Amino acid sequence: QVQLVESGGGLVEAGGSLRLSCVASGFTFINYAINWVRQAPGKGLEWVSSIDNRGRSTGYADSVKGRITISRDNAKNTVWLQMNSLKPEDTAVYYCSARVGGRDYRGQGTQVTVSS
Repeated sequence: QVQLVESGGGLVEAGGSLRLSCVASGFTFINYAINWVRQAPGKGLEWVSSIDNRGRSTGYADSVKGRITISRDNAKNTVWLQMNSLKPEDTAVYYCSARVGGRDYRGQGTQVTVSS
């Protein structure tokens, strides 16, 4: 079955960095784009970034552009989200997601907390 497992979150001071990982299994990873979304306390899901199946095309929300880099290694079934210059407003649960077979899948999420 499709599984997405995020890790790498934690507590960091404003201005700090974190690198989130998403390891996928249960589908042909190289065929699918992967997204990162986040949910801040009391708010809805917000799209953060996407990468196409080959890693040649990426996209970023305006709120994170210039501070976050998405990348992938298809040999490792892994996508990373390198987050720099973190701000308190980046505090959220971060999820990786994929649309496989017409259905959207998300992992369990990893908590990122940025203190001011």
